[in-house]
Amino acid sequence: MRFLLALLPVCLWAQAGLRPPATPLIAHDPYFSVWSMADDLTAEDTNHWTGSPQPIGGLVRVDGKAFRFIGAGPRNIPAAKQLSRTVTPTRTIYEFEAGGVVLGLTFLTPAFADDLDILSRPVTYVIWNAKASDGRTHSVELYLDAGAEIAVNSLDQKVNWSRVRAGGVSALRVGSTTQEMLSRSGDNLRIDWGYFYLALPPGSGAELASGTPGMRGQFGETGRLPDTDLLEPSTRAQRGAVTLAAAWSAGSVDARPVEGWAMFAYDDQFSIQYLQRNLRPWWRRDGTGISELLQKAAAEFEGLRKRAVEYDQTLTDKLVKAGGDRYAAIAILAYRQALAAHKLAADFDGTPLYFSKENFSNGCIATVDITYPSAPLFIALSPRLMRAMLQPVLYYASLPRWKFPFAPHDVGQYPLANGQVYGGGEKTETNQMPVEESGNLLILMAALAKAEGSAAMAEQYWPVLSKWAVYLREKGMDPENQLSTDDFAGHLAHNTNLSIKAIVALGAYAQLANTLKHPAVAKEYMDAARSMAARWNDMALDGDHYKLAFDKSGTWSQKYNLVWDRILGLGLFSKQIATTEMAYYRKTQNKYGLPLDNRSTYTKLDWIIWTATLTGKRADFEALTNPVFDFLNDSPSRVPMTDWYWTTDAKQRGFQARSVVGGVFIPLLNPVQ
Repeated sequence: MRFLLALLPVCLWAQAGLRPPATPLIAHDPYFSVWSMADDLTAEDTNHWTGSPQPIGGLVRVDGKAFRFIGAGPRNIPAAKQLSRTVTPTRTIYEFEAGGVVLGLTFLTPAFADDLDILSRPVTYVIWNAKASDGRTHSVELYLDAGAEIAVNSLDQKVNWSRVRAGGVSALRVGSTTQEMLSRSGDNLRIDWGYFYLALPPGSGAELASGTPGMRGQFGETGRLPDTDLLEPSTRAQRGAVTLAAAWSAGSVDARPVEGWAMFAYDDQFSIQYLQRNLRPWWRRDGTGISELLQKAAAEFEGLRKRAVEYDQTLTDKLVKAGGDRYAAIAILAYRQALAAHKLAADFDGTPLYFSKENFSNGCIATVDITYPSAPLFIALSPRLMRAMLQPVLYYASLPRWKFPFAPHDVGQYPLANGQVYGGGEKTETNQMPVEESGNLLILMAALAKAEGSAAMAEQYWPVLSKWAVYLREKGMDPENQLSTDDFAGHLAHNTNLSIKAIVALGAYAQLANTLKHPAVAKEYMDAARSMAARWNDMALDGDHYKLAFDKSGTWSQKYNLVWDRILGLGLFSKQIATTEMAYYRKTQNKYGLPLDNRSTYTKLDWIIWTATLTGKRADFEALTNPVFDFLNDSPSRVPMTDWYWTTDAKQRGFQARSVVGGVFIPLLNPVQ
């Protein structure tokens, strides 16, 4: 079938020359997430963000000669020459040359942060277009496949496949034979329930077939798929053993573009278990099933494609204005990763609940000190999602089972949100983060109220927020030997940056109290916060900088928690603190960024961007963020953006594909000029 390429007003941004360490292809949630870990899409097979194989393949035949454009095999088929790779907020776009034909390939995920219905759809469009580049006419056929590995956790699991039709949409689907839904939790796990779909829109003119990787070789030789499906039911998903494929015959192609597209989709049926009840994904909340979803996704393709172009350009312009080209490149690469480390589900009453997964950290779900660093993206672009992130934790913390005077760390381990698992869980205070999490939630509640122009959510949970404010007033000035969000660095008593968080949180609580017409409470807590801030300056000053801990002279640390004093307009701390710290940071940082503190040369990418905004000056911002750009460009660790790395050699220290990179959107809340 021949398609004329729609001439959309596409303005592709050059991305300031950023080389992504890993490139998002399919990025929806912690399970449905496929990446390319190489510069060229043909250099390696694609993987889940954990590194487990989830191969997608693509071949193009030009005048009877086959070329690869996705995947490393078959090796006897040469790779098309990759001309470019561009990542926008909602799209990953490649261009190749093969046999006198230029082939465009786009992975479109309409991840509009402010549209929960579209964001929650587990559908990525794979769009190809071909045109002659040498003035001649060429015969073109195209092939696309995906392996059943996408639907299982381990390769020894058996799968079943079938053909399905949804109105005019034709599809192949595959899923595990056991379908043990929401039966276990963990970090380095992939989904093994629900079904993966390779679907074609009505009138595509393409063929579908299921088989083995041998189909790639057959297509390379003949330009066609097998006449019949080659798979038996209940086949093990050993690498490449089960493949779903589509093929198009584009006919004679000249300088006029020819186009086709398919959909990759995943129906998990139930997504999260929250307090022992299984929750539907948001898109299924009103009874919609996969048949309706595929039909609607196909019918709305053109509108969503145009909308994605417009969304990308608007957001890119906003990011460039906020911090320049290099900063924008960092934020754009972080965008889909931050969203895809969450799952949007519907509670029994229709309330949206947005659950984060602590990827390659400990697998916790709805972790408060993961929500805190990721929050700038959501506060700036989708306050409704911010509210949906806070809701599961606040409700859980309000239950009698949470008996502590401070906030919880998490509500379980993904995808089972049945109660805190970190530290002492619900039984003991051992290894918890009392000041950290209580401060995080009070600050975020004030930030949400400011973004929404309403403190209604704070009013709903006022008793528990007040309990945490009392705790911070007593314990926050000079914290005991506690963990902070940087728990990998170990316990630290008298933590000056943690003290800042507690002080700002008390100011945030006072601000909320004032909004909710509690003037006496507002005055009491604002006075307390101001008094503590004045004491902080005297206790923390260490010559030309401020200490890591009140009792440790000759130390230093990033004071990233200061950003909220400015964002919320509290005015608790002198501006001179940020100026003094920034001068010290600029002379202390290494080639690939500012270390977290004096104890090690590793750093946190999200905190650097926060710290870079402290003075509000563009020169300071660029001085700290340019090394982060260089880190992403030079890192030998080919993983989805890590937030924990060594500032000396750009190698990953730990963590990858985490939602905390949403924190790089902080300049949209804390502007630099």
